[in-house]
Amino acid sequence: MTKKYIPMAVNGGIGFGAKLKPKQLAVLGKYLDEDTEIEFTTLQQLIVQIPEAELEEAQRTFDEVGLHYYKVGKYVKNLRTCNFCKGEEEEGMPVAKELNRRIAGQEVPFTLKPAYTGCPIGCGEPLINDIGVMKDKDTFELYIGGKSKGSDARTGKLVKSNLHPEELYELVERILDLYRENSKKRENFYRFVDRLGIENIKQEIHID
Repeated sequence: MTKKYIPMAVNGGIGFGAKLKPKQLAVLGKYLDEDTEIEFTTLQQLIVQIPEAELEEAQRTFDEVGLHYYKVGKYVKNLRTCNFCKGEEEEGMPVAKELNRRIAGQEVPFTLKPAYTGCPIGCGEPLINDIGVMKDKDTFELYIGGKSKGSDARTGKLVKSNLHPEELYELVERILDLYRENSKKRENFYRFVDRLGIENIKQEIHID
C-alpha cells in the first residue's frame, strides 16, 4: 500500500537566527525515509514530508524537543526574523515570539509572509514582505504590502509607527481579518493592498 505523506513546515522557533539542535535533527530523521528530500526555504523553514499514519506521533515528538511546525499552503507563515545582534529584551524578542504565536498558521486567501526585525537596520527584511514589523527604540512600526521579487518589487507602506506591543498585535489581527473578508479569490496580499489603497485600509481598521 502506498504511503500518504503530509507536508509540514518545521523550524526551531523564533530566536536568534535560524538554528536547530542535534537532537532536533535526529528527531526529524526518525520520520523521514532515506531518499526523502528536505527543502530549506527563505522563511527559515524546513519543508518535510511526514507519513500520515505517523503525523500525530511526530507532532508530539517535535513538541518534546522544541521543534515548531506549521501547515503548508494558504496560511500565515511563521515570522521571518533577523539574527538579533543584541539581547532578547533589547531587540524585542518576546514581542516577535508573541506575534508569531498569534498569527502563524491562520488561514488566509493566499500564502502570507510576515517579517520582523529588532532594529532599524532591518536585517529581517520587514519592508519587502507582506507584513513587516520594525522595532524602533521602545516602540514598533508596522508596514504592509511589500514585495521582494519581480520587476515590480517594492517596499511596504507604513501603517502606523510608535506602536506598543498590544496595539501592534491588534492592528495585525484587524488587517488579517480585513484581508479575509474583502480579498478576491487567491489574491496576493500586496495586490489586495494596492486594490484597496493604504488610506482606505487605515480607515477600515480605524487608524486616524
